[in-house]
Amino acid sequence: MSPPQRPLAGILWMALTGIMFVCVTAIVKHLGDAVPAAQAAFLRYVLGLVFLIPMIRPILAAHLTSRQVKLFVGRGVAHTLAVILWFFAMARIPLAEVTAMNYLSPVYVSLGAALFLGEALPPRRLAAVCVALLGAVIILRPGLREVELGHIAMLGTAILFAVGYLTAKQLSGEVNAAVVVGMLSITVTIGLAPFAWAVWVPVTLVDLGWLFLVACFATAGHYTMTLAFAAAPLTVTQPVTFLQLVWAVLLGWFAFGEAVDGWVIFGGALIMAAVSFITWREARAKAAAATAATTNGAETG
Repeated sequence: MSPPQRPLAGILWMALTGIMFVCVTAIVKHLGDAVPAAQAAFLRYVLGLVFLIPMIRPILAAHLTSRQVKLFVGRGVAHTLAVILWFFAMARIPLAEVTAMNYLSPVYVSLGAALFLGEALPPRRLAAVCVALLGAVIILRPGLREVELGHIAMLGTAILFAVGYLTAKQLSGEVNAAVVVGMLSITVTIGLAPFAWAVWVPVTLVDLGWLFLVACFATAGHYTMTLAFAAAPLTVTQPVTFLQLVWAVLLGWFAFGEAVDGWVIFGGALIMAAVSFITWREARAKAAAATAATTNGAETG
C-alpha cells in the first residue's frame, strides 16, 4: 500500500530544499578563488564524511557485485568532474546563471535515457527538450554577450550530473538509497583527492568552517528533497524547484551586487517549464503502464 500523498508538505519541503542548495552556492561564491576549485570540492566532501557513518553498515551488507562496483566508480568519476566544474563556475558567473543552467541536467537525462537506455522519446517530450535547450541559448546569448569559461563549465556540469543520475537510476533498483548516497560520497572523495593535491594551498580555519557549512547545507538539502519526494509526486514538487532561481537572483542581488538579468530569468523559466512537462509526461506514462498491467492482471486472473 502506497503512503498517503501530502502535496502541501511536498511543496514546503521542496521550497526548503531550494533554500538549502542556494545557501550552498552562496557560500561557494563567497569563498571565490580563495581555495582552488578542486581543493574546495575535496574539502567539502572530506568534511561531509561525518554524515557517512550511518551508511557504512548498509554498504557492507549490500555485498556489491563487480558490475555494481564498476557502475559506482563510473558515477563517481562523472560526479567528481562535475563538482570541480561547478565550483569553478561558481567563482566566475552570477548565482542566477549557475542555478538556471543547472536545470539542464534533467533534460540531458531524458536525452541520455533515450540514447543509451532505450527509453522512448515521444515528439512532445522531444519538443520539451528543444524548448529547454532554447532556454539555455537565451541565458548564454552567444554573439550578443561574452560566453565565459564559467558558462562552458556549467554546460559540462549539467551533462556530467546527468551521467551520474542515469547511473544512479540503474543502481537504485538493485541497492537501497543509503548505499547509493554513501558510495557516491566515498568515490567522489577519492576521485577529488589527486586533483586537490595538484593545486593544494594552505587553508584557514575560517575557510574550513565555511566548507563544513557547505557540507551541512548540501546534506540537509538532499534530506529535505527526499522528504519532498516521499510526501508528494514529482509532478507536484518539480515546478517548486523554480523557486531556487528566485532565491538565487535575490541573494545574488543583495549579497553580491549582481544585476538582475531578465533574460536569465526568462531562459531559466523556459528550462523549468520544459523539465516540469517532461516530469508530468513521465508520470502519465507510468500511470498508464500501471493501469494496463492491472487490467491485464484482472483479465488473466
